[in-house]
Amino acid sequence: MIGIIDYGAGNIKSLQFAFDKLDLKTCITSDKETIKACDAIVLPGVGAFNDAMKALEAHDLIEVLKQEAASGKPLLGICLGMQLLYEQSFEDGTWNGLDLLSGTIERIAPTVKVPHMGWNTLTHHQESQIIKSIDDEAYVYFVHSYYVTKMKKESLVSNCVYGDQVPAIVQQENVIGMQFHPEKSGETGIQLLKNFGEMIS
Repeated sequence: MIGIIDYGAGNIKSLQFAFDKLDLKTCITSDKETIKACDAIVLPGVGAFNDAMKALEAHDLIEVLKQEAASGKPLLGICLGMQLLYEQSFEDGTWNGLDLLSGTIERIAPTVKVPHMGWNTLTHHQESQIIKSIDDEAYVYFVHSYYVTKMKKESLVSNCVYGDQVPAIVQQENVIGMQFHPEKSGETGIQLLKNFGEMIS
């Protein structure tokens, strides 16, 4: 069972529908005991970083997410959910994240249109189960104004170019992030979610 975290900051139903197409069982939950019982966790997210962290805190989910990630359970952060995995964000202030990955979140430079919205291509930097059967230059769908900086190079799986090098897929052991929306990324996105499902023991 894959637990999709419901804390009021994600487009959850379309994500669940994508997993349904793969016959991967999911539950939408904000219950800590249910999260602990799940085989994997997905942390979606849209909106502002600080609002999302406050929502996780209000639902008393921060520690359980950290504990389950530390236990080795597969954890996938999507869009804002990926950004929440990092140490700190500078979106309208300075805010602490979940600190599961090293790096900070900063605004995309104004040399390009912000937000970054639409299809862009992936460039792979290392082999990983999460990008199995995903071609280099495959298209995925982005909607974001902030991106990861100062991250560990060894955790970069794939990036795209949008004014700068934008980390698109990251992974450190069982913790994975996708800056784009796989559930809106056609067959490529479905394959990525399938690959995540195959990482669940």
